[in-house]
Amino acid sequence: MDRTVSAVSRHGLDAFAFFVANLQTGFGPFLAVYFSQAKWTQSDIGFALTVGSLVALLGQVPGGGFVDVVRSKRFAAAVAVIGISGSAFALAVWPSFPVVLLAMAVHSGASCVLTPAIAAISIGLVGRARAGERLGRNASFAAVGNALGAAGMGAIGYYLSNGAVFYLTAALVVPTIIALTRIRAEEIDGNVFREPAPAQLPRASGKDGIRALLTNRGLLCFSACMVLFFLANAAMLPLVGSVLTLRASETATALIAACIMVPQAVLAVSAPAVGRAAERFGRYPVLLLGFGALPVRGLMLAYTTNPYGLVAIQVLDGISASVLGVMVPLVVSDLTRGTGRFNLALGAVGTAMGVGAALSTSLAGIMADRLGSHSAFLGLALMGFAAFMLVALIMPETRQPAEDA
Repeated sequence: MDRTVSAVSRHGLDAFAFFVANLQTGFGPFLAVYFSQAKWTQSDIGFALTVGSLVALLGQVPGGGFVDVVRSKRFAAAVAVIGISGSAFALAVWPSFPVVLLAMAVHSGASCVLTPAIAAISIGLVGRARAGERLGRNASFAAVGNALGAAGMGAIGYYLSNGAVFYLTAALVVPTIIALTRIRAEEIDGNVFREPAPAQLPRASGKDGIRALLTNRGLLCFSACMVLFFLANAAMLPLVGSVLTLRASETATALIAACIMVPQAVLAVSAPAVGRAAERFGRYPVLLLGFGALPVRGLMLAYTTNPYGLVAIQVLDGISASVLGVMVPLVVSDLTRGTGRFNLALGAVGTAMGVGAALSTSLAGIMADRLGSHSAFLGLALMGFAAFMLVALIMPETRQPAEDA
């Protein structure tokens, strides 16, 4: 049965995804610049960023569990947005070491709640049968928000001050909350994640629901695939940045910026199509496409010497990003149907992604130092191929033939 969703709610979710991306942009590369300008030592900067990373890694599962138990997903999202805004304001007004550590921890913890809350609102709003298209639309608006946010904050940091970036980030709470209130609560089906599960998927609730996740073969397989993917992927862009700095030092900054913008542009354009393809052809072939682009990208980076060619190759990064941006919540939703533990499972997969990403940069750094960047890219490509083969061999098709809208 088709679910009627008002234009007000649809556009409200569009705007919410856009402004959330704006809000999160302030906590990207601008942090290191801000801390450096404040005369922080590199060790203090690294420690502050590590605190944020650790909370982000350890908070994924509790954050998802919180969203599961809260009746209003809009309330959970609002709390997270206010936490992120408050963190930005604290960074701008009181940039002392203890306050910064607390702000970084609050930001990371709030982000662990915000990501599953957006996914829960999206799927609850449109239903399972149209979830792929909706998640693709979210990713598209988020990519545009990231790009425009980075450009706007970069301009503010250049013409005013780096501290002004965080005042702007804090102020973005206003349009973000307004957009959230435009999503009508009565149109969000809170029971969509407790619908009866197909026979082959575990069906349980309460403590049995958690046990069902731990014995859910599909979810365990998907988590393993995500660890390998991020083990190969996370270090590629930093490694490209190092190579560009060596080969084109005068234009390295502009080229690195282009390396960031190209995938965002591809993501903005292709994410809705990825969502529609996942609903039409199934999850498995779309996952193969996203995972398959990774080893190809690694090989091309290893054998490309032209700096502009390195930028062009980032199109493949955009393809992988658009696939995972849509497929991660979609596949997790499929695999946890009937358990009522969608957000908890999404947090667990997020933890797996974080573990892979954390190990990736260290592993790639060791390979680059000892064997050179060419060998490092080849090593990452090999790990990417292993991730692709793991998907090909062990991942089931999770889309059900006749899902309820």
